Amino acid sequence: MPISPTAEAFRAGFRRPSLTFAEITWRWVVGATATLLFLFGLIEYLDTLRLTSGDILFLRTRNAFLVSQAIGHILRGSLSRAMLSLLVASLLLALLWMVAASLGRIATIEAMVEYFRSRFAAHVESIGEKDSEFTVSGHGRFTSLLRLNFLRVAVVLAAVVGFAGALVLAGFASTPEHPRPGLAFLVFLLLVSVVCIVGYELNWLLSLAAVFVVRDGDDAVESIETAVELCRQRTGAVFAVSTWTGLAHFIAFAGASTVVAFPIGLTGLLPWRMVVLLVILLTLLYLAVADWLYTVRLAGYVCIAEMPDALLAPPPIIPPTPVPAETIDRDELILSDIPQPVTG
Repeated sequence: MPISPTAEAFRAGFRRPSLTFAEITWRWVVGATATLLFLFGLIEYLDTLRLTSGDILFLRTRNAFLVSQAIGHILRGSLSRAMLSLLVASLLLALLWMVAASLGRIATIEAMVEYFRSRFAAHVESIGEKDSEFTVSGHGRFTSLLRLNFLRVAVVLAAVVGFAGALVLAGFASTPEHPRPGLAFLVFLLLVSVVCIVGYELNWLLSLAAVFVVRDGDDAVESIETAVELCRQRTGAVFAVSTWTGLAHFIAFAGASTVVAFPIGLTGLLPWRMVVLLVILLTLLYLAVADWLYTVRLAGYVCIAEMPDALLAPPPIIPPTPVPAETIDRDELILSDIPQPVTG
């Protein structure tokens, strides 16, 4: 009987919580490092700012023009250094994410492949197939994953450049001589949507290619080709896993947004520290659920790649058993077309 990759993915997520813990570990380490680095940099940057008596006087007037002049004077000369520091920190964090994502992906995908191979072992033996082993060194897989993750970072940077280009192109639709802000916003929204869709699809394809780097030892280019081939051969299964996990993620996001609104609405009744703590805890809970759903989706892709064709194909249609026709005795008098004489 065919097996649903989506159901197998959710079953693996429930049966193997260690996969989610491994995914959360490397993701949250990178996230916590980025958050602490941002807060530390912000505090240090604010500490370098100097206020003059004139700036304080302008700020106390609460006049929009004077306040903007005071803020511009405060930030003058230091904003460029802050942007340079932010750029350097972003590059270092991108490097940290590339290394952590490569190591984490090797650990999670290896565990998923072993789980599904043991899950389908009986069927594979029945049809005479043989499981392949991990014959590629960890160093080779790590290098290929680094290249894939570098491409993912490049996609993000290209998307940022695309946003800036969309803003510039939208400015051409509205000039000072002929102001058309509505048309400019529509052009900007359309271009940004195209950039987001293309960037998301490329990032998704690169994340799927990581499965074949770990499983088969392919390099970056070969893994992308294998991922495209998998999508072409098993389009329905890949689409089903992506759709159901995406729908579950949307439901989790909508539910988390609704729940977070309650403590925010009670800001006037509860202490602000308690409100902030509740919001942080609910946000962390949502992020944990989102990471679990990402692990489930990745498990679904591994399941599709490891599942034999016989289990993925729909069951064959069995033709109905023909009912034998009843034999009729033509010599029977009651079935004769010739009228019989009535005997009295």
